Amino acid sequence: MRHREALREGFLDSSIAIVVTLGILAVTGGLLVLLEPARPSVTSMSSTPPSTGARSIDPGAFGSGTLGPWQDLLKHISSDDEIQDALAFNGVFMFGDSIAVQDRAALETLLRNRTGEALAVHDWSGQPTSAAVDALADWERRFGLPSRIVMAVGSNDIFDPPAFAAQVERALQIAGPTRTVFWVNVYVGRVRQPAEIRAADESNSAWINQQLEQAAVRHPNLRIIRWAEFLAGQPGGPASYLRDGIHTSHPVGTNARNELILQAILDR
Repeated sequence: MRHREALREGFLDSSIAIVVTLGILAVTGGLLVLLEPARPSVTSMSSTPPSTGARSIDPGAFGSGTLGPWQDLLKHISSDDEIQDALAFNGVFMFGDSIAVQDRAALETLLRNRTGEALAVHDWSGQPTSAAVDALADWERRFGLPSRIVMAVGSNDIFDPPAFAAQVERALQIAGPTRTVFWVNVYVGRVRQPAEIRAADESNSAWINQQLEQAAVRHPNLRIIRWAEFLAGQPGGPASYLRDGIHTSHPVGTNARNELILQAILDR
């Protein structure tokens, strides 16, 4: 009898130990799942800060993928007072994407230190040229425009290059022939994407830049800031100036791009 009771007690002790062990493993496993960083979805991959919005890795119609939602991405838009101040003292308006979001503060300081002029911006990560031109039209209607406008957009148009030319025409019609429009041309070659997508990025960038060149023939007040040519002319290529094949490295790429923009403004 005592032997049977001892066996029963031993069995109960073993069962309790197993249950406790399984409980500990379950809790630990749950914590590990909670603590593991989330992996990006293959249908919603984006860079930080994103240049081209959330995008599918499907190559899309032109090989670079498709532009996804960008309206909730990082942005910097000058206040009404800042816009009116830049306008009153013949400063500069700039409309840009995530590269401009990243580099704006340094460009603003550079412009102020060299010329004493103010910069008002509408910079929004992921925005295509059509959205930037919409903003240009809105500012023209609400505030008027200064004599110099910088368009630092086009990188997000690699997903639909044929749509770009019409937006350049829109911008120039809004600006009118007496204002100078400086347009930074584009280079995109996303290093984290497969080789075939990088090749499409570069091909589509060249397509966009060709459309800019054609527009400049028709519009003498369009001045192209040749960022793509600058990168191509470097002995080591773009690598030292771009941290991901799109966005400028800091400080080397940021300084180089901002200096090109400033020199174009000064040489007008």
